[in-house]
Amino acid sequence: MSKLVTIYGGSGFVGRYIARRMAKEGWRVRVAVRRPNEAMFVKPYGVPGQVEPVLCNIRNDASVSAVMQGADAVVNCVGILNEVGKNTFDAVQTEGAERIARIAAEQGITNMVHVSAIGADADGASEYARTKAAGETAVLKHQPNAVILRPSIIFGAEDQFFNRFAGMTRLSPLLPIAHADTKFQPVYVDDVAKAAVAALTGKAAAGVYELGGPEVKSFGALMQQMLDVINRRRLVVSLPGPIAKLVAVGFDLLQFVSFQLIENKMLTRDQLKNLKLDNVVSADAKGFEDLGIRPVTAGSVLPDYLWKFRPAGQYDDIMDSARNLRNDL
Repeated sequence: MSKLVTIYGGSGFVGRYIARRMAKEGWRVRVAVRRPNEAMFVKPYGVPGQVEPVLCNIRNDASVSAVMQGADAVVNCVGILNEVGKNTFDAVQTEGAERIARIAAEQGITNMVHVSAIGADADGASEYARTKAAGETAVLKHQPNAVILRPSIIFGAEDQFFNRFAGMTRLSPLLPIAHADTKFQPVYVDDVAKAAVAALTGKAAAGVYELGGPEVKSFGALMQQMLDVINRRRLVVSLPGPIAKLVAVGFDLLQFVSFQLIENKMLTRDQLKNLKLDNVVSADAKGFEDLGIRPVTAGSVLPDYLWKFRPAGQYDDIMDSARNLRNDL
């Protein structure tokens, strides 16, 4: 019988790519999510019955244990960018990670991959960074042979980075951002999935791997690259610190007064603290090279999914050609 992997958060942005690749490797894949009815799209990743979404609440021991029964390996992809309800940074990124690692150890499972983030820091200014670091420590306490992946900003068809800002260009001639000079090292989501698969299949040594793409660019430069891809002219405006803080406070307040019915998906005060720091691979860190993976550039992928934000969508190139033809006549 083929091996089984349980992927917590397996229908999320990163998890779905890991699920697809593990299915291609011949593994049975159990996708542990809060709403399995909304994760049925993972089933075609393999043959009938190979990939199955199952109900799980990572804040509950019994729930985590039940979906791990019989597994040969586990992956934790669960993380949040904003606290909503009971899903706080501590509950999800620290306690949730610890719970998965501890229960895996109790069940005799030693093959674990934990997806963290560059910037995880026990002394970090943001709650996000501190809980990510605490989650790593908790995982290694119970799973000393775990592989921890720390990606930089992740891009891909379902991302909430380029898609979000590209969507904003439809509404305004200005594109306001905070800390435009902060550096990022964008990494393709499928390259992160390849790293996880390498670890799960025994092709990577235990330890922490920082994952960044082949290019380092400032936040502002990434926005300009996105604008070039979607064929739109917008003025990228770097908000002064006090104004950015005021905007973040406003969106946080809106979430609070709406009793969290309106979630702050734009900019939180905690995210603003993260944006002050560069998000790039450390000079002495293990990375893609140690995994035998050659990451792709953002420029080679962005046109594949950002075309829908062009003025004429998929017909933009055709219209440009038509205009050029008229000008030549």
